[in-house]
Amino acid sequence: TSPKKSCISPTISQDHGLKNGVDKSCTNIIMNQDKKDWNEKLNSDEKRFISHILAFFAASDGIVNENLIERFSQEVKISEARCFYGFQIAIENIHSEMYSLLIETYISDPKEKDFLFNAIETLPCVRKKANWALNWINHESATFPERVVAFAAVEGIFFSGSFAAIFWLKKRGVMPGLTFSNELISRDEGLHCDFACLMFKHIVQKPSFEHVKSIVMDAVEIEKEFLTQALPVELIGMNRISMCNYIEFVADRLFVALGFEKVYNSENPFSFMDFISMMGKTNFFEKKVGEYKKFGVMEEDSKKKSTSSVLFGAKF
Repeated sequence: TSPKKSCISPTISQDHGLKNGVDKSCTNIIMNQDKKDWNEKLNSDEKRFISHILAFFAASDGIVNENLIERFSQEVKISEARCFYGFQIAIENIHSEMYSLLIETYISDPKEKDFLFNAIETLPCVRKKANWALNWINHESATFPERVVAFAAVEGIFFSGSFAAIFWLKKRGVMPGLTFSNELISRDEGLHCDFACLMFKHIVQKPSFEHVKSIVMDAVEIEKEFLTQALPVELIGMNRISMCNYIEFVADRLFVALGFEKVYNSENPFSFMDFISMMGKTNFFEKKVGEYKKFGVMEEDSKKKSTSSVLFGAKF
């Protein structure tokens, strides 16, 4: 997979069928507020942190889909699981487009946009996380259960610290488009991680706890490095030790969800994350697509007529 193919452009995909039913006035109000906050309330360090986080997110959803399309959907024959993967692929595309839209909204310099949209090649800190996931996709000798654990770690750990960092900004009452879309997406990713754990529990020949621990702990160390060294959370006023503890806390929850015991026994240092479950039960399937539309993820061409939004929780 070419790294340049990992992001979805909202401009190119504006004619996508899911663009129907947009409330454009709401879109403009929310995104204009984000742009205003970006220009007036964020310093250069905060802008750098957010833009690089968005660059990672925009590329990572494409990598997750690459695994679903090229590996899991080909290997899993259970109808219910294949159905879930189909929905997940569609949702990951929406996530990627959301992040691309946010980059388009905040960044005006074309060269900087190109730099961010090619983050796997241009940002070493993003490349390291991406390569870890890509290596598991292309790993010829890794078993299916091992790769299930690896991608549970991608969605349960590689995203967790970045989600928490954006929720940290919500406390300041800035960037409503970014923080609300982050809330929706974090719940989706929680569901995806939950499903990976469910699949793992149904596997008969599981890898040993020691092997699972090595995979997850490897992801933990990479995530810690990402948010304390490569892109330190101090840039937005967070404490790096607390962030490390939070990543360990999330990893312990993943261990338990996979059916094992905790490894780190770390407490959650971020009280503002108590109401957000990285393995949440509220998810995209229970939401109208319109909640994403409010932030321009599915902005319709102004020349086309609107139709009603789709409710994925509906019975067909």
